[in-house]
Amino acid sequence: MSLTTLVVWALIIAAAVLVARAYRREGTDGRAVTAPGPGLGKGEDLLATRFASGEIDEEEYKRRLAVLRSHAPKPTLP
Repeated sequence: MSLTTLVVWALIIAAAVLVARAYRREGTDGRAVTAPGPGLGKGEDLLATRFASGEIDEEEYKRRLAVLRSHAPKPTLP
């Protein structure tokens, strides 16, 4: 009886973890969030997505991209 209870609880916890992971991967609009492309930071990736979807025009994209890049941390040399 206790082994069955343990297995049931393990399944419930595993299901909860899987649901939490799946929920966390979705953006606020329901689309899956992807990792940024090579060389892009999270802000630049989001900005590129907004430009591609037509939310912002080219002028605003370039202006905001310049601001993001001017405030980006500089890479450190080993």
